[in-house]
Amino acid sequence: MMQTAVAQESPIASQKGHPKGLSVLFATEMWERFNFYGMRALLTLFLVNALAYSEADSSIMYGGFLGLCYLTPMLGGYISDRYLGNRNCIILGGFIMAVGQLLMVLSATIYASNIETAKMIVWLALFVIIFGNGFFKPNISSMVGQLYPKGDGRLDSAFTIFYMGINMGAFLGMLICPILGDVKIEATGVRIVSAFKWGFLAASIAMFLGTVLFYFLKDKYVVKPNGDPIGAKPDFNKSDINAIGNKPGTTATGEADKAKFTTSAIIGVLVLLVALFIGIHYLSLDPTALKQNPIKVWVYPFIYATGISLAVLILTDTSITKVERQKITVIYFVAFFVIFFWACFEQAGSSLTFIADYQTDRHLFGWDMPPSFVQNANSIFIIVFALPFSWLWLKLQQRNLEPISPIKQSLGLALLALGFFIIAIQMKGLGAGEKLGVSWLILMYLFHTLGELCLSPIGLSLVAKLAPQRFSSLLMGVWFLANAAGYALAGTLGALLPPTMDKYELATKNGLDLKGILDGTITATAQQLDKLKELQLATHYPTFAGFTIHNLYEFFMVFVILPGAAAILLFISSSFLKKWMHEVR
Repeated sequence: MMQTAVAQESPIASQKGHPKGLSVLFATEMWERFNFYGMRALLTLFLVNALAYSEADSSIMYGGFLGLCYLTPMLGGYISDRYLGNRNCIILGGFIMAVGQLLMVLSATIYASNIETAKMIVWLALFVIIFGNGFFKPNISSMVGQLYPKGDGRLDSAFTIFYMGINMGAFLGMLICPILGDVKIEATGVRIVSAFKWGFLAASIAMFLGTVLFYFLKDKYVVKPNGDPIGAKPDFNKSDINAIGNKPGTTATGEADKAKFTTSAIIGVLVLLVALFIGIHYLSLDPTALKQNPIKVWVYPFIYATGISLAVLILTDTSITKVERQKITVIYFVAFFVIFFWACFEQAGSSLTFIADYQTDRHLFGWDMPPSFVQNANSIFIIVFALPFSWLWLKLQQRNLEPISPIKQSLGLALLALGFFIIAIQMKGLGAGEKLGVSWLILMYLFHTLGELCLSPIGLSLVAKLAPQRFSSLLMGVWFLANAAGYALAGTLGALLPPTMDKYELATKNGLDLKGILDGTITATAQQLDKLKELQLATHYPTFAGFTIHNLYEFFMVFVILPGAAAILLFISSSFLKKWMHEVR
């Protein structure tokens, strides 16, 4: 058994090429990401311009939506591992998400005649999409890992290629959906709000297409070399023909084939869940607010509490060995730092979209690009750099120079911080009435993309390498918990956006000195306060961790400090993580 365990951890010599099943999973994920990112590019703009939500509330809704989208994979991963299998969950989740996008189309069709009903439909649509994503997301990523044997040196390369499929879909979605849905009259700059429905319809069609594609190609290509299906329904009564000679209840590699949770462990985790939820809910309350945002004080605490509790539950499995426990702990440790990456990176769909809309000169080569399109620079750069990064990791591996995954991910956090620092410096130098050149946002997205390639596909690969087989999908869901927590934090941070230039101009047109009121040099009258509320303008600067954010420079420095500090701490921790990874790179 000792020889088997050692052989399992030593890297398998890389074979040439990749299985054909990778192409099917690549295409399926591409169309799903078209659907997801295409809708995401329009979401906050739709909430503000069609449904009359404030920018702060739309940012919090955006963060809650994304957070739940990456929390439900825990449930989807569990159902897949125990009942339905990867294949069935992907098909089920795909069709559910497509229906959710059709509900977005309905909301964008009736908003003008019945805004309250349109708001209710949006809430339903987002819930349906969240539920469908929970089935889809962990299972397709898990299947990529199952295409390769344990320790295969091609895995980092495979996930980088797969990640390019994600971003090809994101590029197409954030190109086509904004062109169809984020439309302005060129002469006046007035947005045609009724066009949003066409962007959501394109997203729905893409999701149906990807699901049907997978349904017809899975049996032919998504298989093991011997023809056995990958991701079929689990059968715990079927003996593993490769496990002859191993202990009963184990796989061919000697791992336990099924998790074992005691009743007391489950009860204890439920108590922990309730205690964490109550505690985080209490900390989320704003004593100065007249009305509490329900997403911020109820949904966000649920995301954080559930994520921590479910992660703890896995460690209570009585069949976990010491080595498995250490490997799972590495996943959790790295995932914690990844939270800060996504909290800052996902400003793309909220605060950075508002910056692109109101504070940026978007003219480039004679084209005034839609604000929702600017973030698509990320997808373009992913497509350009994904294969070079895949090649780079393989070359470094061949020369025994490849850094371990945590070091790669600390580099990703540092690059993210550098991108925001560039924008912070540019914002500091802007004069009154000046706008940021869109080329600076594009340069920022370049650094964000390089950081993402060092962090996200490497994280997916790390989970596939370290996760025990019986937890393959469930631990992929745990990894996405870092995304969930990061996106929830992204909503909180996005709501810190101070007034942009357009807000001061709007106040001036209505006879208000907004800067004087915010700085406290002018005491607003009751009538002025009512007018500010009517115009959805802030009456005080946002604060974070006891610090007041007066301007965009200070706002962006928050996104320099958080990932920068996380990068340093993760790099310092890499030596002990390497030991607990047990030769896994």
